[in-house]
Amino acid sequence: MDTGLSPPGVAEALRFDRYFRSGYVHRDVYTDARIFDQEMRALFGRTWVYIGHESEVPAPNDYVTREIGRRPVILTRTRKGDVAVLINRCTHRGALVCRKPRGNTKRFTCGYHAWSFGTDGSCTSVPLRSGYGEDLDMRELDLARPAHTESYRGFVFASMAQDVPPLVDHLAGARQQLDAWIDRGDRQAIVVRSGAMNFNIHTNWKCVYDNAADGYHTPFSHESMLRVFQDRYGDVDLAYYQQDFDTSPLFIKALGNGHTMLDQRPAMHADSAWGRQHPHPSREQVEAVITERYGKDAAIAKLDASTGSGMNLNIFPNLLIIGNQIQVLEPQAVNRTLVKWYSTTLEGADADINLARMRMQEDFPSFGEVDDAAQFESCQQGMTLVPELEWIDMRRHMTTGAGYTDTDGHWREPVSSDLHQRTYFDAWRRIMGESPLFTA
Repeated sequence: MDTGLSPPGVAEALRFDRYFRSGYVHRDVYTDARIFDQEMRALFGRTWVYIGHESEVPAPNDYVTREIGRRPVILTRTRKGDVAVLINRCTHRGALVCRKPRGNTKRFTCGYHAWSFGTDGSCTSVPLRSGYGEDLDMRELDLARPAHTESYRGFVFASMAQDVPPLVDHLAGARQQLDAWIDRGDRQAIVVRSGAMNFNIHTNWKCVYDNAADGYHTPFSHESMLRVFQDRYGDVDLAYYQQDFDTSPLFIKALGNGHTMLDQRPAMHADSAWGRQHPHPSREQVEAVITERYGKDAAIAKLDASTGSGMNLNIFPNLLIIGNQIQVLEPQAVNRTLVKWYSTTLEGADADINLARMRMQEDFPSFGEVDDAAQFESCQQGMTLVPELEWIDMRRHMTTGAGYTDTDGHWREPVSSDLHQRTYFDAWRRIMGESPLFTA
């Protein structure tokens, strides 16, 4: 079979242009460990990567451990109250200084030789220090930090690269959508304090990212879940995916720098988002309490805000905001990805509103993500086990003329389009050192 792509030698392994054709991506981008290793160094090392939310470390000396493309880092609030990101690597022999996922501590002490560091990263103790001589400068032993750390409305990002643009420029059009997501619910602050639901999926991280704004799969991959909802509850949440994709009001939008959004709000919020939700524990009780407290009209607005946001907002390369959840991708190997789902609540909101919000966030990670994980692993198997078939198709709505520039200046296409995949792969190519290919 003549595919036009001969196997690359070692010297050619980083010529990424060879792995792309108009509307197609080569399987090696998902299956070659050399490409994965280069992604961790060059992609996750050269752009802004989401670390966590400030509310996860509310008190001085709180911390959580995270990753930047497999680089272990610590998100911490220092004793002075500042949020910091530290490289989780002792400056002595390189061991991890923090081996727990979260906690509160005044210092991080390496288990190997007991070097200690404050929550601001400063080296505070070296046992038997005299053995290093009188000229030892403790400041040179401080924990390293990423080159840049910035926070946007509580969302903390970091970059290992010196020459990245400011975070707000990197966010591009995603910034406006992130604002809209945060400002639902009477502009109350988002709180992320409930831990995570973790999925360890045997797939390349891009199989997960591919799906983040893939409306095409919904009625097929999630058929059983949608059928249960339809049979039990009728025309409720996600039922709009059972209509004709290409004439529905749902759409996908490219937001710049690889970021995208799948927007379900035109269907989900056409009347009442709360009214479209299927029954769940305490629903009637919550609705009655909130209606009595605020009156019918105000109650509906508050209850609507407690439902899913109606958007999948994807901030390349590792942050996915789906409904009211924050999903984070942590690539582990070329064929293994840790997917973390974080539920969110609203600071200062009625306990009943937050209860409803939490109940709304239980369904999809419990049912839908299992459906998706099975498809991700199946894709990885097929791409890995059949080397003769080399190309992955991403042409949907590439040439149909269905796309156009929206009033906000961003390109949009029908919800079944592959615009999301083509958009982020353009950013992938640019960051990895090649020219974009798919830009509309």
